[in-house]
Amino acid sequence: MSQAVLDAVRDLLPSIRERADEAERLRVVPEANIKELEETGFFRLLQPKRFDGFEASPVDFYTAVRDIASACGSTGWVSSVVGVHPWQVALFADEAQQAVWGEDTNTRLSSSYAPTGKATVADGGYTLSGKWSFSSGCDHCSWVLLGGLVFNEDGNVIDFKTFMIPRKDYTIIDVWHTVGLRGTGSNDIVVEDVFVPEAFTLSMSETGQCKGPGQEQNTSDLYKLPFHSIFTGTITTPMIGMARGAYAEHVEMQQNRSRAAYLGEKASLDPFAAVRIARASSEIDAAWALLINNIREEMDYVAKGEKIPLGLRLKVRRDQVLGSQRAIDAIDELFEASGGRALAEGTYLQRAWRDAHAGRVHAANDPERALQMFGAHEFGHKIDPGMY
Repeated sequence: MSQAVLDAVRDLLPSIRERADEAERLRVVPEANIKELEETGFFRLLQPKRFDGFEASPVDFYTAVRDIASACGSTGWVSSVVGVHPWQVALFADEAQQAVWGEDTNTRLSSSYAPTGKATVADGGYTLSGKWSFSSGCDHCSWVLLGGLVFNEDGNVIDFKTFMIPRKDYTIIDVWHTVGLRGTGSNDIVVEDVFVPEAFTLSMSETGQCKGPGQEQNTSDLYKLPFHSIFTGTITTPMIGMARGAYAEHVEMQQNRSRAAYLGEKASLDPFAAVRIARASSEIDAAWALLINNIREEMDYVAKGEKIPLGLRLKVRRDQVLGSQRAIDAIDELFEASGGRALAEGTYLQRAWRDAHAGRVHAANDPERALQMFGAHEFGHKIDPGMY
């Protein structure tokens, strides 16, 4: 079934690309894109089968995201971060899963995981307040997943949780005016003194151990993978897709380009242009190969019933942050070699350049921290696996 979804997504790419300028103008992914992707079953790829999902391999999900982003970076970004949330919802208690999908299995969620909210312990749950930024695709969703620190009566932090909140309990503030990823509608979320039942929360300490109460109902190996492997991949994958789209447009442009500064020489005959293409394509291929191979290696451990080694989890993060950098390096190489026409509004290349650099500042792409942790582990230092 996953292949049918991938085929249907690829059929949509021309129309998604045609709406890329509209996404930037609206500062939100066009509703038509979301509706068409929903009809392909894309948003169900990581959703439990008991709620009409496919429980597909993360590689299939990433492949679909990569292809979408090759047509429109903003649509690829939103499809990735919204499309991965069913994976986490499957880890929540059954009561929460039923609330989200019991009446409508097409229900979508956005998120903002930075713990900028404050929760205090209340009878049967928590009282949550705060303001969260960068909730991509929130206008297309009816629930949100929010990160928050939990405080006890003495004012001490006792946990870091994800809180699941329905649309009636939060406000969206339109603040998204940016130079890149302009079509993602990554607006602010505000919550004021909302009671959140215990069942609608998930401790990050649990997810760090590849655990969650929802595993009692959703027994697939899919839901035993590390949170920080699955979710950080959703940030790098659209950037790789942007690089692939930029590569395709660059090659097409160079085949038809004559270089006025070099006596009308065809760009396709320039040996240095060929070298740049080779270098960029290698960076893109390397980023993708490492991303999917690492996830497959983790899946192999889960399938054998074995614990995923911390070294592998750290390697996933190492290659993920470097994969984002490889994608940007490829786009930069292509953009610099494309000539003045690449600057024109409406070209994919200039949009990919802006979108990828905007994606680079996401917290998941913090290279120094991920690389330092990998190196420290190699030197034998103790690392908290909960963060990886």
